[in-house]
Amino acid sequence: MKHAILGAGAIGGLISTTLNSLGYDVTLIVRAGKLGEYPKTLSLERPAGTITVPAKVVAGLTGAVDALWIATKTYQLEDALTSVEAVPGIAVPLLNGVDHVALLRARFGHDRVVPATIAVEAERIAPGRFVLRSEVRLNVAASGRAMLKDTIAGLQKLGFACQFIANESTLLWSKLCFLEPFALVTSASGKNNGQISADREWKAKLESAVHEACTVAAKEGAEVDAGKILAIFPAAPPSMRASMAKDLAAGRELELDGIAGPVLRGGVRNGVPTPITSSLVAMVEAAEHARAR
Repeated sequence: MKHAILGAGAIGGLISTTLNSLGYDVTLIVRAGKLGEYPKTLSLERPAGTITVPAKVVAGLTGAVDALWIATKTYQLEDALTSVEAVPGIAVPLLNGVDHVALLRARFGHDRVVPATIAVEAERIAPGRFVLRSEVRLNVAASGRAMLKDTIAGLQKLGFACQFIANESTLLWSKLCFLEPFALVTSASGKNNGQISADREWKAKLESAVHEACTVAAKEGAEVDAGKILAIFPAAPPSMRASMAKDLAAGRELELDGIAGPVLRGGVRNGVPTPITSSLVAMVEAAEHARAR
């Protein structure tokens, strides 16, 4: 089975390296100007030991592949797709949010797109070098079972926690209802998970944002439980911060619309008030504008 990965950040590197280690033919697609940076091998440092595999890196996908895994940021997606000339057997997007699924189905066809989500703490430390710092939770739409069952079984042997999920709305919104409130609160406050838990005001904002997101999600056909999502935070590392907060601190572009947009637009579409989410987005936008001055 041939795999291609679009996006060479932490998630793309994780998928490229692990699939390659399982014996698959794997191609990593990067920007043309970055080809010269890449070494002849990819490496993934993980608690169970470092994986090192040969690197097959290209600037564009022209040949057929069975599965195209998409691991870009939401705001990079449309530009990145210009490097994909061939139509894959299936496309497996690992992006945050929900809006990208319709865009990809318009391009590749409805049945070729198999939505998926990934929850992991990983980092790209240099071109071709990646670090895994946590368990990997990979959920895939059940429509991909026939094509991906052997691939998923291999990833499970490497320690991934994987599931096939029948309801696509539940698949996508379950992650977003956790990620979106946490990303907004850690970005707006500058606090980590432990500091938010200890601050009554910010903890209340987080709880309200989770409830708003879950109410919108339910209107969008997802089965989500706000109580179960809120129970994740006390068990998570106190130092945990969302990648959006890290991007804000580092001066990088934010996935603000890709992550918060579905909740705000879904709220308007379904008549669900989202005042806390709106106020948090405004705070993050203000911080972003202040940073740019």
